[in-house]
Amino acid sequence: MQDLSLHILDVAENGINAGANLIRITVEEDIQGDKLTITVEDNGRGMEPEFLRKALDPFVTTRVTRKVGLGLSLLQQSARLAEGDIKVDSTPGVGTKVTAFMKHGHIDRKPMGNMSETMATLIQGNPDVDFVYAHRKNGKEYQFDTRELRVELEEIPINQPEVVSLIFDNLRDGLKALSSN
Repeated sequence: MQDLSLHILDVAENGINAGANLIRITVEEDIQGDKLTITVEDNGRGMEPEFLRKALDPFVTTRVTRKVGLGLSLLQQSARLAEGDIKVDSTPGVGTKVTAFMKHGHIDRKPMGNMSETMATLIQGNPDVDFVYAHRKNGKEYQFDTRELRVELEEIPINQPEVVSLIFDNLRDGLKALSSN
């Protein structure tokens, strides 16, 4: 995967495949402290302790279409390249929390990528799932919550093209504001 937003997309999709109807994604950029932390949390079925112990093994997967599950192991590799790692916490019947942490300014850290596209893709492709996205950078915070949007939309489907376009624009503008002085 070329950027971190694609790792986030993959982990969020894992949660959706595990039956989650709420995905929380948090990106924390502490430039001064040279830390980047990414957390993807879901309320899916969670993992049994035995499976959780093997979750980072690329040859372990719950998929029946293929025998490898590279997502978490690739995220771990990306984090380790930037002097970080990942932590996976999961409770059966409650959900899973994946946290990746690394040095923000490390020369081998992958770029963040296009989080506006990633979030719009997740929302458009999974209209029955709610997403809460929070991004903190330089003491500023941007947050987007589909539950709040659904109240405003009333009966309009969240994955309608015009709505997805507005979501993308909101995400793009909100994230751009985080980087402005």
